[in-house]
Amino acid sequence: MKPLQIRIDKWLWSVRLFKTRSMATDACNAGKIKMNGTNLKPSKEVKTDEVYNVKIGQLDKTVQVIDAPKSRVNAALVPNYYVDLTPEEEYNRVKSLRTTFEYREHGVGRPTKRDRRQIEYLKDYFGEE
Repeated sequence: MKPLQIRIDKWLWSVRLFKTRSMATDACNAGKIKMNGTNLKPSKEVKTDEVYNVKIGQLDKTVQVIDAPKSRVNAALVPNYYVDLTPEEEYNRVKSLRTTFEYREHGVGRPTKRDRRQIEYLKDYFGEE
C-alpha cells in the first residue's frame, strides 16, 4: 500500500462520491467515512488497496481505492480510481426505501401549503433529494 499524497476528503470529491469537497469534509467530520469501523478525519492520506465505508444518505457504500486522480475526473473515468464493493442487496434496500411522496391522484389538484410542507418534511426525513 503506497500513499497517494491526497487527503481522503479531496479523493472522495475528485472521484465523485460527493458533490463538493466541503460536503466530503463534513461527512468525514460527522463520522460517515470509516475504515475497519474507525472514523476517518478529512486529513487522512489515501493509500492504494484500502477499503472505505462511505455513508451517502441511506446508502452504505463500500469502495476500494485503486488510484488517485490529479483533479476531479469525468464520470466515465471514475472506475479507473476505485472499485465498488457494495453488495447488490444494499442498492436494492435503498431503492425499496424510496417512495414517491409527491404522487397525487389525477384530478385532486395542486397540493396546499400544508401538504407541501409535509412532503418536504418526509423527503428530508428519508434523505431523498
